Amino acid sequence: MDLVDALSGNSQARSVVELSLNSCFRRDYTSLFKAVANYEPKEAKKNMAQLAAPYIPQLQERPFCLLGVDVTPQSRPYAFKLAERECVYQPTPVQSNKPITFGHQYSSVFALPERNGKLSPHWVIPLNTKRVKRDNKEEMGAIQIRELMEDKGLPFHDQLCVEAVDSGYSKPAYLCANRDKANLITITRARSNRIFYRQPKLANSGERGHPAWYGDKFSLRDPRSWHTPDDKVTTTFSSRRGKVYWVEIQAWHDLLMRGKYKKAVLPMQKYPFTLVRVTQYNEKGESVYTNPMWLIVMGEERHKLSLLDIYEAYKQRYDVEHFFRFGKQRMLLSHYQTPEVKNEEKWWNLVHLAYLQLWMAQEYAVSLPRPWERYLPVMKERHPSPAMVQRSFERIIRQFGTPACFPKRRGNSSGRQKGTVLAARVAKPVVYKRQI
Repeated sequence: MDLVDALSGNSQARSVVELSLNSCFRRDYTSLFKAVANYEPKEAKKNMAQLAAPYIPQLQERPFCLLGVDVTPQSRPYAFKLAERECVYQPTPVQSNKPITFGHQYSSVFALPERNGKLSPHWVIPLNTKRVKRDNKEEMGAIQIRELMEDKGLPFHDQLCVEAVDSGYSKPAYLCANRDKANLITITRARSNRIFYRQPKLANSGERGHPAWYGDKFSLRDPRSWHTPDDKVTTTFSSRRGKVYWVEIQAWHDLLMRGKYKKAVLPMQKYPFTLVRVTQYNEKGESVYTNPMWLIVMGEERHKLSLLDIYEAYKQRYDVEHFFRFGKQRMLLSHYQTPEVKNEEKWWNLVHLAYLQLWMAQEYAVSLPRPWERYLPVMKERHPSPAMVQRSFERIIRQFGTPACFPKRRGNSSGRQKGTVLAARVAKPVVYKRQI
């Protein structure tokens, strides 16, 4: 508990051991690593989603619960004794270098609450985080979503739910995984070079052979293959800097994508979807981006969402990226160095719990802006951001107290016996993706 409080109130530590200097951590620095090793999330009475359930706000204007799923890398290029390291993505400013490194990937699921206004901070509610094995983030994300949907103690079991994911999840393996959940709608981005298909034409009863599953091609690169949109809407919005943008949203209903039958049977012809094209223009009428944004909306209840609901839901997915940046910069999410894979996984769970604690404590936070932040528009709205709550968390703990027991000295440890020789750790090979 002291470690989670120290993470929630961290304002100066740039390494994990420096958390022992936080006023919320009342023990020695050696106890910090013992806390990580002794933490057992599987033995807890409630998992992270069940702890967060009472603090998920009720729906006000939005008719659905919004979930976000994404993965982020844990870079460990020099951890030669760490098991199951893989090639993971790592951004680099040098164009000639490949954006990869050795390490692990972690998949996290979040609830994305409704925003209170245009300047509302980018809050998310952590629900689950797991390490991705064998570079299979689609399978891990699908398992996490299924666990949330099947838990009757969570609001996602019987309410309409929308999951917003990036283009990496637009594969048949992920889109087919949870299609038995009638109340689940998936919104994922599609690459601009994809090819989809229209519904096949009805064949005459006298014709021989298997009926066609796919109709004419719908190539995102070739506008000549597009037919007239089934739905269209336009809207405007202004950025934080006051610039006005015009957004055009077009939709084509009941399109299909090719399935796969080699590794697993994925009959995508059974799951039609709505294809949405989003184009953004500036005040001069010029396209802001080189390519438009294509979105796949799949699910039995997808027709209950308007085009504006789809657009706003996917825009809020970027709040997950804000969490990963805040977690790595301010909560030491990727700073824990250990040769034990289990301890690394426990650390990721602890950091997500600490962020969840910040979400719960935002009502009691006092705004403590820096001198150069006093006159920002966000300060006038008085919506506390995660950074603001983190600055005020030590005061909150002093006011409310902690259920953790006060530390007591147990005497000096006798240490290892004389002559004890520890076995040397064996270097672990890097796990490469199999070529199929």
